[in-house]
Amino acid sequence: MFQKLLSPVALTCAFLLAFSAASHKGAQADDEDDAVEHEEARRALEQGLVRPLEEIILEARKHVQGDLIEVELEHEDGRYIYELELIQPSGQIIELQIDAKSMAVIEDD
Repeated sequence: MFQKLLSPVALTCAFLLAFSAASHKGAQADDEDDAVEHEEARRALEQGLVRPLEEIILEARKHVQGDLIEVELEHEDGRYIYELELIQPSGQIIELQIDAKSMAVIEDD
């Protein structure tokens, strides 16, 4: 019965429309999550709980050479941790975890 009601083209269009709407809602949720995370990071910086990202990057470069490809600020075990990924000239990706307040290197992979 559905085959008679919906041609393959109409069915494809309906699927694409539904997928597009779902993707748009997912993107909005991601944007809202990003805004909340940015606000949390800003407050933590103002309260002295984290150091400025520029200082963290300079500290990371003392330990690992390469281009910065990703930075995340995580809140774990009651403290903030910067997780940085750098790609070395050899192509190897190194993840470095740095305490966001003390700038101590916690872990490097």
